[in-house]
Amino acid sequence: MSHKDAILAIREAMLRRREALRKALTGDLSLLEEFRSKPSGDEVDMAFRPVQDEIASQLAETESRELRNISSALERMKEGKYGICEECGDRIPLVRLNALPWATHCIECQRELERREAEPYLKEDESLLDEDEVQLPLLLDDIY
Repeated sequence: MSHKDAILAIREAMLRRREALRKALTGDLSLLEEFRSKPSGDEVDMAFRPVQDEIASQLAETESRELRNISSALERMKEGKYGICEECGDRIPLVRLNALPWATHCIECQRELERREAEPYLKEDESLLDEDEVQLPLLLDDIY
């Protein structure tokens, strides 16, 4: 399969997924409204209602995010920018695009981006350790 055919296949898959997500979101939001509008049952039903609302809300948020990602990827296709890493400008491998069709970075740039984003948190975690209190590596002989 040529590169162009592979991209077209990814496009068709994203269009199908986008339609499925739109239908699911419409159903999820309708279901959430239905839960909220129905009179409460017994105490157990009332206890589970916030949990059900939270699960439905989180599911809708996840589906909405995926829908936004797909729409963005389809827009990049229209602009001729799909499959090009936003960081280095190289082609994103088809293997990555098949796994994550809305990827905007090649795997190397994505790793670097994640490392840079995590760096402040790693430094914060290191500052919590008191070198006098923690001796690494800890051996079993040290415990007994």
